[in-house]
Amino acid sequence: MKAMGKRVLGETIGETEGARRATGVFPIAALSAKGEPETEVTAKAHRRRFTAEYKRRILCEADRCTESGALGALLRREGLYSSNLTTWRAARDRGELQGLAPKKRGPRVAAPDAWEKKLAEQAGEIVRWKKRAERAEALVEVQKKVAALLGTPFESEPC
Repeated sequence: MKAMGKRVLGETIGETEGARRATGVFPIAALSAKGEPETEVTAKAHRRRFTAEYKRRILCEADRCTESGALGALLRREGLYSSNLTTWRAARDRGELQGLAPKKRGPRVAAPDAWEKKLAEQAGEIVRWKKRAERAEALVEVQKKVAALLGTPFESEPC
């Protein structure tokens, strides 16, 4: 091997063609001042949520923009798209106060109607009655066996 900094087989010592070689040599650019590899951690992106008050304030400011380029400057300053204004204006024009509030994401949960609720109650009641009938039948079977062991005839009630 030749001295540090000189070419050895087409590369400089400490440099690699990939991120890391099997030999454990790291690229010099990826090493920190301490000589350890740097790791880049990026923050997880979060969806922006706008309050109803913020939406109202921006809509009022946008309505006051009369000069050429003033609306674009407002949008750039606030980091918004023109589609935000369009959506918020439509909600305001429809009179939807809730349309200006952030909406909960995900599938909508429909409230069960009275018929489905009654069916669920009846299904539970049927299960309870079936268990009770099974216990009664098991009790009758035990009584028959006891009567047979004691030698007394067991007479069941006629249906």
